[in-house]
Amino acid sequence: MTKHRIGVVGAGRVGAVLAAGFRASGHEVVAAAGESDASRRRIAELLPGVHAAKPTDVARASDLLLLTVPDDMLSNVVTMLVASGAVREGQLVVHTSGRHGLAVLEPARAAGATTIAMHPAMTFTGTEVDLPRLSGCVFGVTADDADRALTEALVADLGGRPMWVPESRRTLYHAGLAHGANHLVTLVAEAMEILSAAGAEDPAATLRPLLTAALDNALEDGDAALTGPIVRGDVETVRAHLADLVATAPQTLPSYVAMARATLDRAVTDGRLLPIRAAKMLRVLQAAEAGTRAGAEHR
Repeated sequence: MTKHRIGVVGAGRVGAVLAAGFRASGHEVVAAAGESDASRRRIAELLPGVHAAKPTDVARASDLLLLTVPDDMLSNVVTMLVASGAVREGQLVVHTSGRHGLAVLEPARAAGATTIAMHPAMTFTGTEVDLPRLSGCVFGVTADDADRALTEALVADLGGRPMWVPESRRTLYHAGLAHGANHLVTLVAEAMEILSAAGAEDPAATLRPLLTAALDNALEDGDAALTGPIVRGDVETVRAHLADLVATAPQTLPSYVAMARATLDRAVTDGRLLPIRAAKMLRVLQAAEAGTRAGAEHR
């Protein structure tokens, strides 16, 4: 297996961890670029001995250039590196954006580089605790057919598993991950706020076994794992929930109503809730939505 001289541009939570993972598998990390104090700290902690440098210097020093910058910056970074002459023929340029595929790397490909999109389907803290999580992690990958074996080898070096994503489906792939993971964080944080308002001293401990079981069941059984007042058609229970949220935790009301409506639709579609009961539930939710809009207009 070829071992690469790796440079990472964007030593954020993802970049520093992936570079450390490559280093642990035998690759050499030669330089890293990161402007913030947090990025420089990650370089020092996760990549000891690797010096921080300008992006152009990182690119020139490496034969595998790992671009781990935010999605909206990626195109400009690629264009800048190519225009400066830092990207060369025969170089391997890999980005970790979920949204983007190969098109954003076209300037690098035109300069003679091999290009790969390789996005880890994982959330990162930017610390050592992330390294074991790479084992078994799925990477959403897009590459030319000729580079398939190379792409799979790079993912394997990180302990991951490749999921091949067509160029045209990159954004949809990323939307699924963001909806599941990012919105889950918001949902759990709001649930803890509600429990705290109810008097829970340790809302996280209260939720952990319930949410762990719910997540496992949902991943295994999908909609069949659904329980609770919506699927049971407990209209008055939901009405009471809404009233208490308005009084005690109004910041959580919009997401509660939105998720309740989505849950209601799924329960009706799979036949677990009779339409007449669903109609009553919908009217309660619509009234809550109307009240939320009216309150916003008067603020």
